[in-house]
Amino acid sequence: MILTDYDKQRYNRQMITSGWGKSGQVKLKSACVFIAGAGGLGSMVSIQLAMAGVGTIRICDSDKIELSNLNRQVLHTDARIGELKAISAEKTLKELNPTINISPFTDHLNEMNIESITGMPDIVVDCLDNFKTRYLLNAYCIKKNIPLIHGAIWGMTGQVTFIYPPKTPCLQCLFPKSPPKEIFPVAGITPGLIGCIQASEVLKYLMTASPALKGKLLIFDGEDLTFSKIEYKRNPSCLVCHNI
Repeated sequence: MILTDYDKQRYNRQMITSGWGKSGQVKLKSACVFIAGAGGLGSMVSIQLAMAGVGTIRICDSDKIELSNLNRQVLHTDARIGELKAISAEKTLKELNPTINISPFTDHLNEMNIESITGMPDIVVDCLDNFKTRYLLNAYCIKKNIPLIHGAIWGMTGQVTFIYPPKTPCLQCLFPKSPPKEIFPVAGITPGLIGCIQASEVLKYLMTASPALKGKLLIFDGEDLTFSKIEYKRNPSCLVCHNI
């Protein structure tokens, strides 16, 4: 991969960031990221990665756009209500950066299709809203030795962590049991902020392999406007990652 004159001009301001440079931008241009979910978190993650120049983005979501999504899911518009989110995501991302590759997937992730849909990206981003699929993605990433950035939100709170066993615990070490599935509150600022933090961890990993949240859960409380980090350890009895 080489940077074109277009690339050098488009990404000039980020390339002068300490630790970025032309070499970092080439790494981004050569990279492939899989994003699970094109909702609130997936919107912000994919937009930030596309604008930063990540060369290939694979994004999966089986849902269709509803009016109630539009307070937070900035990939989509009123005019696209009823369209598949992954297809809408492709349209928006290609408008934001026509030089990158976008591969949308509209099937629901399951045990039968997760390999063909996720593939072998450099990193996976969890922008999901349910733990059943999160656990499936976690197990796949462990099996294929792919790092995973987990993010989740609830109302005005959110969390992010970097997962890459055996260097870190896995998602099921952190959350052994799935919380009950329910409709949860969400204000658009929360997935906007958490999605940006997820994207930041992706970019740092792709360029330097040095994300800040290895084995640490970053928690944001929007009510008090505070951040805190909690270190967590591998569960030696974890059924998913204990044997690696």
